[in-house]
Amino acid sequence: MSQPAADGYAVLAVRYGTRQATAGEVFLNYHAYGEPDRALGMDYFFWVIRGPGGDIVVDTGFSAAGGRSRNRTALLSTAEALRAAGVAPAAAPRVIVTHAHYDHIGGLPALGASEVIMTEAEYAFWTGPMARRAQFAHSAESGEISHLRDLRAAGRLSLVRGSFPVAPGVELLEVGGHTPGQAIVVVGTPAGRVVLASDAVHYYEELERDRPFSIVADVPAMYAAFDQIRELEQDRGTVIVAGHDPAVRDRFPGRAGSDLVVRIA
Repeated sequence: MSQPAADGYAVLAVRYGTRQATAGEVFLNYHAYGEPDRALGMDYFFWVIRGPGGDIVVDTGFSAAGGRSRNRTALLSTAEALRAAGVAPAAAPRVIVTHAHYDHIGGLPALGASEVIMTEAEYAFWTGPMARRAQFAHSAESGEISHLRDLRAAGRLSLVRGSFPVAPGVELLEVGGHTPGQAIVVVGTPAGRVVLASDAVHYYEELERDRPFSIVADVPAMYAAFDQIRELEQDRGTVIVAGHDPAVRDRFPGRAGSDLVVRIA
């Protein structure tokens, strides 16, 4: 595990979309818990790590077409959300892609000069034949996967494995589960470590009640990711940022220039 940079980082969660769901839609085999179904809101975030070496953007949100085809409510376009967070796309901030679902890579064209970092396993899966099967394809946009291929051909996509130091104090960790190469990002800040769990943990309830999410490539790997994130959480000062939970706005109530931008640390 890399150590925090001396100057530390600030971390922002940018809420760009929302939808209304139910627990039965969200949790795998929810009927197994013997509980009545219930309404469950879902927020869509991407994240900005602000540090002395420049900004790092973690995921990029869904495209207008990707959100519209799934009846998601867009609060901001990727370009608008970046501006709300004070990120200048022209400065070509590095981008970490935690996984290749439509709501995490749809905004990549808004960062047209940036280096993009993702796991080799994730890229290999989504550019391979299995990704075209219906149970996987419904979570991705074929044109956006083609864009990843174009980035790779242009030398702007870096593929990594396991644990990768993106910058001093910023580490990508491959955990799998939700997708074959799902990654999380661990950031050292003056207040302690921030774990950007992305879709390894959509909702805090997944960790707290050991409930896998309904979209999953490998259930044992998802459980193992829960365990790994719980272990990280044992270190004093470490906070977990869930990928889609509206509770993020309650657990981290700080605002950073916009009601849709939450200051994590």
